[in-house]
Amino acid sequence: MSDNRLSVFKTYKLYVGGKFPRSESGRVYEVTDSKGKWLANAPQSSRKDARDAVVAARKAFGGWSGATAYNRGQVLYRVAEMLEGRKDQFVREVADAEGLSKSKAAAVVDAAIDRWVWYAGWTDKIGQVVGGANPVAGPFFNLSTPEPTGVVAVLAPQESSFLGLVSVIAPVIATGNTAVVIASADSPLPALSLGEVLATSDLPGGVVNVLSGRTAEIATPLASHQDVNAIDLTGADTGLAKELEIAAADNLKRVLRPQPVDGAADRTADPGTHRLTAFLETKTVWHPTGALGVSGSSY
Repeated sequence: MSDNRLSVFKTYKLYVGGKFPRSESGRVYEVTDSKGKWLANAPQSSRKDARDAVVAARKAFGGWSGATAYNRGQVLYRVAEMLEGRKDQFVREVADAEGLSKSKAAAVVDAAIDRWVWYAGWTDKIGQVVGGANPVAGPFFNLSTPEPTGVVAVLAPQESSFLGLVSVIAPVIATGNTAVVIASADSPLPALSLGEVLATSDLPGGVVNVLSGRTAEIATPLASHQDVNAIDLTGADTGLAKELEIAAADNLKRVLRPQPVDGAADRTADPGTHRLTAFLETKTVWHPTGALGVSGSSY
């Protein structure tokens, strides 16, 4: 092979509606590693890209929320399988993004894959944990069941470009929501590559949409968007989080305030279920049991 061969650089694109568009604005920005070395040009998403992602997420919501919990678990597990097969690529990207050694980056990627498996196992169990039959005084069945909130805007952690990213995406979609994800502004490449994995993992297009660029520029229209039902502010600083929370109040969005991502520092930490329940609504149904006779006996 010739020593003069030119490398084929990867073109990173957004992941919206199951496809890989460039930003409609045509803008890109330089992504560098921890030492300032150029890695790639990433798309700089616009407000229009954000709105397009919401349309895609809403279109996908009916099918995804209507799928069985068992099926959603299968799909999430398939994501873990596909990541396992592309582990070397993600180890390299995480090492560059976060300034880690290869061994430490490998541990992060392993933890992220395990986290997909964790949430895959919860899809058909969370309903039993947070739902159930309620005791009532009267001849009624009273049942509470969790349902997905809808379209969720997710601001991914800025520092934990992959494990933190997975930790905020997986629980949102595990419970039947669809997501518009804003990747880490400085380290978006693992998130954009994750889009390629999701596209080949049986996940319906539009369930997860990945945008890169300036967090505030993309998050502002999402926080005020009338068709976004909830927002996770994990990746926002204090000032931006306050502005977005005020904007989110306009249509009573469910808001998850900024908080540390479990396991981002300690990869062996139990993620818990609080991120699964953060974007669930509880539906309670009353149903008469039916009287069998004048004696008042019932079943």
